[in-house]
Amino acid sequence: MILNGALIRFKTRTRLELNTQARFLFGKQIMHAEEATTPARKAYYALQQAYIGAEPQRPAALAHARALMQALRDEAAPESRQGWDALLAASAEEAGFEALKLARQMIRAEDVAALRR
Repeated sequence: MILNGALIRFKTRTRLELNTQARFLFGKQIMHAEEATTPARKAYYALQQAYIGAEPQRPAALAHARALMQALRDEAAPESRQGWDALLAASAEEAGFEALKLARQMIRAEDVAALRR
C-alpha cells in the first residue's frame, strides 16, 4: 500500500481506517514503470505519479500527465475519445483517485479490444 507517498507493507491481515484525507493506493493498483506499455497504461502511470508523488513534485507530474493524455486523446480513434475526454476532465478537477479509476476502466477496454484483434 502507498499512503501519502509512503510505502506500507502488511505482514498480516489488517483492518485500516483513515480518519483524515489521504492519497492511497493498494498493491494491485500500483503500476511499475515497465508495465506502462500501452496508451491507457501510460496515462495511468503518469496519473499515479501525480497522485502519490511527493507534494512538491505533484503539480509538475500532473501537468505532465495531462499533456500526455491530451496527446494520446488527439491520436486516439474517434470512438475512444470520449474516454480520454472524461479522463482529462477528472484530472483537471484534481480528482486523482477518480481519474485513476477511469484510467483502469480504459486499460480494461484496451485489453478487450486487443483480444478482439
